[in-house]
Amino acid sequence: MSQPITAADLAIADLGVCRHPSPVEGILGARALHYVGEADKVLLDDRLSNLGTQHGLIAAMPAFELAGPRDRMFYDPATLGVGIVTCGGLCPGLNNVIRGLVMELTHSYGVKRILGFRYGYEGFITRFGHEPMVLDPETVSRIHHQGGTILGSSRGRQDAGEIVDTLVRLQLNLLFVIGGDGTIRGAMAVQQEIARRGLKIGVIGVPKTIDNDIHFIDRSFGFETSFTEAVPVIRSANSEATGARNGVGLVKLMGRHSGFIACHAALASTEVNLVLIPEVPVALEGEKGLLAYLERRLAQKGHAVIVVAEGAGQDLFAGTPGSTDASGNAKFQDIGVFLRDRINAHFKARNIELNLKYLDPSYHIRSVPAAPSDSVYCWNMARNAVHAGMAGNTGMLIGRWHGRFVHVPMALATRARKEVDVNGDLWMSVIESTGQPVQFR
Repeated sequence: MSQPITAADLAIADLGVCRHPSPVEGILGARALHYVGEADKVLLDDRLSNLGTQHGLIAAMPAFELAGPRDRMFYDPATLGVGIVTCGGLCPGLNNVIRGLVMELTHSYGVKRILGFRYGYEGFITRFGHEPMVLDPETVSRIHHQGGTILGSSRGRQDAGEIVDTLVRLQLNLLFVIGGDGTIRGAMAVQQEIARRGLKIGVIGVPKTIDNDIHFIDRSFGFETSFTEAVPVIRSANSEATGARNGVGLVKLMGRHSGFIACHAALASTEVNLVLIPEVPVALEGEKGLLAYLERRLAQKGHAVIVVAEGAGQDLFAGTPGSTDASGNAKFQDIGVFLRDRINAHFKARNIELNLKYLDPSYHIRSVPAAPSDSVYCWNMARNAVHAGMAGNTGMLIGRWHGRFVHVPMALATRARKEVDVNGDLWMSVIESTGQPVQFR
C-alpha cells in the first residue's frame, strides 16, 4: 500500500464502556482462559530492524489490537438481539462461519435471539419480502457439511438508512456481516448511519474473499479449499495435454484483481508450464510474446499446461465496452475463451497441429464445502468476531496478521486490494516452478 499507515489508522472504534462481566470465564474455567487486554497488540511490521527505530517509541508504533475474549462485555446477553448476513459470491466456508457465530454466541455468551437475513443486504429491505431466518444451534448444527450459504446471498448496494431501520425495528444491537470488499464498504455505510443516529449498534465484519485479496489477512477463508480443488482440474488438463500430440490444457481459475489462487494451484500441482495473473501484463504477439513462447514450448516438449486467472490480460480487450454488475464492479471479459480462440487461430494459421482442451471449474470450486483446514480457520474467525462484538467494538473486521488473529478497521482494510507482489517470493517461486519468462512483452 503506497499510503503510509500510522497508529491512528489501526485504532478500533467502540460503543462505550464494557460493564458486564464475561460469562466465558465460567464456561472455560478461570485458569483455562487468558483474557485479552487492551495492551495486547500485534505490530504491523515486526522486523527487528524496525523495532524502535523508524517510529520512535515502541508504544507509538502501528499495531493491531489482538483478537480474543475480554473480561468485560458491552452487551447484556439476556437482552441482546443479533443479526447475521452473507453477501456477494459463494465461497467455501460460508456455512462454517454462520455456524461458528451462532454456536459461540449461544454456548459461550448465552445469546438467545439470532436472526439470519436472506439474500444479502436485500434481506433488510421490506419491499423484497425476505423474512429473516431464526438461527439456533439446532438449525446450524450440520450446515458446515454443505457448500454455499443457508442464508442465500446477493450482490448490490442497498440503502443504509433502510437497513438501520430494520435493525431498530427488530431490536437488533449487533450485526455480523460476512462478505468481501464491496460488502465491507456497505457495512461501513451502515455503521456511519448508526453513528449519525447516535445508536449503540455494533457492526463486525468477517472478511470473505475467495481471491485472498483483502489486506491484513494472511489468508482468507475458502482460499485454501479453492486452490486445493483446482489441483485435480489441473491434473486432468495435464493428462489431456500429454495424451495428444501438441496438446495444450488451458485452465481458467478465479482471481479478478489478484492471482493468488492461480499461483498456489500451479505450485501445488507441479504440472503447470505457464501462469497468467492480473498483476503481470501479457503480450500475445512478437518474438517475446506468449504465442511464440507456446510454439517453442510445444516444439521442444510436445505439450503445455496453462493456468490463467480470470482478471489476467484484460488490457487485451482495449476498446471493448464493459458493463458493471449489481455491486458496481466492472464485468471482466472472458480471458479463458479469448485465449482458447487466439491460440487455436495462431496455430491454425501456421498449419501446426494443436489439440487444446479448455476447462473452467470456477463455479464448481466456489460451491464446495470447506476443506478441514478451512473449517478450523472459519471457526476461529467466527469466535473471534463474536468476542469483538460482545466487547462493543464496531466498524472492524477480523484479520490474521503474523499468525495472530487481530482487529482491523474496515476503513483500512478497504483502502486498497492485496495483490501478488511481482518482485516477491510467491511470484518468483512460480517462475522457478514453471520455467516461464518473468513477463511476456
